[in-house]
Amino acid sequence: LIGPIAIAAYSYMALVPVIQPPLMRLLISKEDRKIRMKPPRAVSQKEKMIFPIVALILTTFISPSALPLLGMLFFGNLLKESGRTERLADTARTKLIDIVTILLGVTVGASTQADIFITKDSMMIFALGAISFVIATMGGLFFAKFMNLFLKGEDRINPLIGAAGVSAVPDSARVVHAEALKSDPNNYLLMHAMAPNVAGVIGSAIAAGIILSFLG
Repeated sequence: LIGPIAIAAYSYMALVPVIQPPLMRLLISKEDRKIRMKPPRAVSQKEKMIFPIVALILTTFISPSALPLLGMLFFGNLLKESGRTERLADTARTKLIDIVTILLGVTVGASTQADIFITKDSMMIFALGAISFVIATMGGLFFAKFMNLFLKGEDRINPLIGAAGVSAVPDSARVVHAEALKSDPNNYLLMHAMAPNVAGVIGSAIAAGIILSFLG
C-alpha cells in the first residue's frame, strides 16, 4: 500500500490551497480573521539546542514506532542549530534530500501499476484521507476559537492558524498567511502559522506510531 498512501499524502498537500480556504471563510468570521497576534518571542540558542534532544527522548518513551521518522527530523534540527556541523547540515538539506526524494519517487512509482493502484483499497485510502484532512482542518479552526474564550487583548489567537495544524508543511502555513492578508493586507501570520504546522507533523507522526503499536 506504499504507493497509494504516498500518492494520497502528496495529493492532499497539493490540494491544500483548494480544500482549506473555503473552510476558513465558512467557519471563521471576517472580524476574527483580522485578529493581529503579537510578534513571537526571541528564542535563545540554548532552547534551540534543548528542544530536539528533549523531543527525541519523549518520542522514544511515548511512541517508539515513530522514532525513525521523527528521529531524522530532530537530528537534522540539531545539525542546523548546533552551529558546529554546518557542512553536514548543508549536505542534509541539499544533496541528501535530493537523493532521498529520487529514491522515494522510484519506490512509489514502482508500486503503482494499474492492477495494484486502481483497487477498492486504494480508493478507500483516498476517501478516508480526504475526510480526515477536512476534519483536522475544522478541528484546528474550532479549537483556536475555543482558546480565544480564555484569552484577552493582544494575547488572542487568530483562529486561522488552527488550520495550519496539519502535516502539510509549509503549504498550510502559507495558505493561512494568504487568507489572513485577504482580510487585512498588513496582518502577517506566516511565522505564527508555522508553529502549529510543525506541531502537526510531530503530533501526527506520534499518533500514527501509537496506532501502529496497538495494531502490532
